[in-house]
Amino acid sequence: MNFSSKILENAVNEVSQLPGIGKRTALRLVLHLLKQPASQTHQLAAGLVKLVDEIKFCEKCHNISDKDICEICSNPSRNSEIICVVEDVRDVMAIENTSQFRGLYHVLGGKISPIEGIGPHNLTIDSLIEKVKTGTIKEVIFALSSTIEGDTTNFYIFKQLKGLPIKTSTIARGIAVGDELQYADEVTLGRSIVNRIPFDNSF
Repeated sequence: MNFSSKILENAVNEVSQLPGIGKRTALRLVLHLLKQPASQTHQLAAGLVKLVDEIKFCEKCHNISDKDICEICSNPSRNSEIICVVEDVRDVMAIENTSQFRGLYHVLGGKISPIEGIGPHNLTIDSLIEKVKTGTIKEVIFALSSTIEGDTTNFYIFKQLKGLPIKTSTIARGIAVGDELQYADEVTLGRSIVNRIPFDNSF
């Protein structure tokens, strides 16, 4: 791809590093930005800089937050005795959209995947185990996607929690095997949370 401008080429190269964006799509997006008022592009750039510089991860659940403790964890009306374990922030959003869950979350930051070089130490599993060991948690819900990686992660955490006086459950399989949680419709996902089953009955 030949560029008449080095500045344009650099912008296209940067945008094309985003997931799912090739060089042609990046060029189209950059040219679109050039057609917009400069103030709009400056606003976009400022929003991205603020995202990188000021975003925080909740000290309790590792969810993305504007503050040290996220709004969910700091909400006194939430049931702090139930923890829902999810892969990332998109899953928190998906479950929250169902309005069927009033407990708290724990965001792992991924799933165990030896092929991708992701082991238990790359996730926030240790802090989850420590949280449960405090004795204030009565139930842990596994809400990872029904994939090999998701099931492996669920089982690993289940083994780490074995012997602790808590209930472990998993979302009902209204979610098809192999599906990502974030793509499930709200009704199906909501019913899966409400109709969760004991984890040791799920395998």
